[in-house]
Amino acid sequence: MKNIQRTLLAFLFACSSAFAADGIAFITNLKGDVAVDGNARPVLLSELARGQKITVGRDSTASVMFIASGKEFVLKGPSDFQVKDAEVSSAAGAVATRDTAWRTNNRVLAQAAQTSAASVRMRSVAQPKVDTAPRLLFPTEGAVASLQPTFRWRAADAKAPGEFTLMVLGQEKPVHVGKVSGGSYRVPAKLRPETEYAWTVTSAGSEIGYGKFRTLSGEAVTHVEKRRPADKGEFTDRVMYTLMLQEMGATQEAQESWSRLSQDRSDLPELASFAR
Repeated sequence: MKNIQRTLLAFLFACSSAFAADGIAFITNLKGDVAVDGNARPVLLSELARGQKITVGRDSTASVMFIASGKEFVLKGPSDFQVKDAEVSSAAGAVATRDTAWRTNNRVLAQAAQTSAASVRMRSVAQPKVDTAPRLLFPTEGAVASLQPTFRWRAADAKAPGEFTLMVLGQEKPVHVGKVSGGSYRVPAKLRPETEYAWTVTSAGSEIGYGKFRTLSGEAVTHVEKRRPADKGEFTDRVMYTLMLQEMGATQEAQESWSRLSQDRSDLPELASFAR
């Protein structure tokens, strides 16, 4: 897992054009009236450098996580706060701290590829058209973070009986065949780790589609399960967990997680852009 964590941090610096060389922290949550150095409200996951001033208005909050420690500082207004080497301080405002599990070897598990500049670009992309055609939905690309995923698809007639077929890529004989109806199916046995699979669903005599995916290593799956937050857990933990899924290549699960976060926090429009 150390390689995954190092990759996350490398991605943090490489993929964000807005990330300064002296960036030491980033914004993990904000509500209400928040500004950095007197500018417009920052975007979730925006980086912060030593000496920057965060202004938090009345009845507003902002959370800042430091890369080196994984410690999160929750700032409550009204007050001005200053980013220091390893903390955020204020002469008058309230500052609460929270130690998180998102660090290892003094490196926080952060993948801020979707910081302010990237988020603005993503929000400018037109909304995708609604697709109602029969097709496979999940998993159809990248990796899955479970060895017993729930396969999902959309059929022309959801009540029509069908057949589910799962294969290991490169092998002719299916590893599982099952009768299905509706739009989901869970294979009764666990899949093999670090294996590439393909699957199809036929409904009313016609093939709906063909999908491919790969399973993560057993160590990675265990790590994911260990870090999985509760559905109503800390917002920051849910964001960081989503970033971890994204870095691991579980892109579809990450997009679904961004979508759920967006539904919970409509005040952060950047979350919807991350889900696309």
